[in-house]
Amino acid sequence: MTAQLTGRTTVTSLGRGRELLDPALRRAVARLDEHTRLVASYHLGWCTRDGEPVSANPGKALRPSLVMLAAEAVGGTAEDALAGAVAVELVHNFSLVHDDLMDRDTERRHRETVWSVWGEATAVLVGDAMLSLAHEVLDESPSPRAARSSRVLARATRELIRGQVLDMSFETRTRVTLAEGLEMVAGKTGALIAASAELGALLGGAGPRTVAALRDYGAQVGVAFQVVDDLLGIWGWPERTGKPVFSDLRSRKRTLPVVWAVEHGSTAGRELAAWLATAPPPGGDPEPSLRAAAGLVERAGGRAWAVQEARDRVRRALRALDGAELDPVHRTELAELAEFVVERDL
Repeated sequence: MTAQLTGRTTVTSLGRGRELLDPALRRAVARLDEHTRLVASYHLGWCTRDGEPVSANPGKALRPSLVMLAAEAVGGTAEDALAGAVAVELVHNFSLVHDDLMDRDTERRHRETVWSVWGEATAVLVGDAMLSLAHEVLDESPSPRAARSSRVLARATRELIRGQVLDMSFETRTRVTLAEGLEMVAGKTGALIAASAELGALLGGAGPRTVAALRDYGAQVGVAFQVVDDLLGIWGWPERTGKPVFSDLRSRKRTLPVVWAVEHGSTAGRELAAWLATAPPPGGDPEPSLRAAAGLVERAGGRAWAVQEARDRVRRALRALDGAELDPVHRTELAELAEFVVERDL
């Protein structure tokens, strides 16, 4: 994998999406009550915990950018799909606030997480508020397809939650199969990215065949995205991921490279399974132990498999686009967006 973004068009697409998204997202969040608005704004990187404006890293806005790019690709405009873009970004951030709480993560994007600042109850309520707000915004879209779009988002949210339930169940199990891990990822990450592409196509006025093709494209991009996230969760640079080195191994998470290594990795895989089955010492595993576990994942083939799987998923995503009626320029942007997902920094 490369060490930097690929493609000027991809960077431009994400930047254009962020420029359109931010004002609309701020208008939506302004509807929340004063305290919930403060906490949501902090989480989104707009202010300090005291409400002072800041310019923190707001993230890549991949999902809302995909909504708007898909709308343009089928002959609509980014503005046609803006309500859908705001909605998916709110749902995504609802899931992040809740994920941080469930995973007991105290840092995201180099800032303290919501639950670690305001407590568990506030994190639950703020996440719920963003989820409700997402549907409110989408329902108010002037598009004749707003109601159908809201159903798409509701279904994707249900699948996202199903994936999260599976992910949590893995924490109490000694064995997780690769098929189970991929099913979890398809829900937890793939469902919302698939819905982003589908919503863009719907709100852009596409026909059923093109809508289905873009949904399939998004589903494959979503799995690729999570596979790369799993790689970054072990080998990513903290200054870029915003999390400690070996963060997923610290919590003994059964991420896809780990699951593959245990299932296919012969001696190294068995050693890794034995390490996962032991309780960490008080205060957590020291870095040499985590480094050794990462080495077992790599020797067992988990890292190489994950790199190849992410690239295979991108190839499937690009094949899905062959079934869509798309503007050639924006089809190229969709292809570059998929490549960007795989080529993120390690």
